[in-house]
Amino acid sequence: MTIVTKTVRFDAAHILTNHEGLCRNLHGHTYRVDVSVAGDGERDMVIDFKELKKIANETICERFDHAFIYSTASEGECEIAEVVKRHGMRTVAIPFRSTAENLANLFFDALKVRLPGLVAVRVWETADSSAEYRQENNGI
Repeated sequence: MTIVTKTVRFDAAHILTNHEGLCRNLHGHTYRVDVSVAGDGERDMVIDFKELKKIANETICERFDHAFIYSTASEGECEIAEVVKRHGMRTVAIPFRSTAENLANLFFDALKVRLPGLVAVRVWETADSSAEYRQENNGI
């Protein structure tokens, strides 16, 4: 099996409601997302990197770049999102906390319909902190 990975980046703000550390405050990241696709080795190319980048940008970056990502399960985050929207700024509602772990899973689920060989999505919040969601048995 051969695995190829393409990296895309986007900037966004979020809050981790009920977190005991500083991340309970509104803050932002330049997220780095690594999208990995596997092939069976029968072809000399798993996927064209240009196509992989296009799919990752359309699926992730176009929706999340320069947005406030908020949890619909948090009353406080919903209130902040309403103010942000009222002032014409971008928001993305998700039904859970916007941790790197949850975002990796969310992005994986969104990408797998367009990338049948998808095996992993890694979300980096900082240069040395990331979470990965990996599909163990995808038929490759």
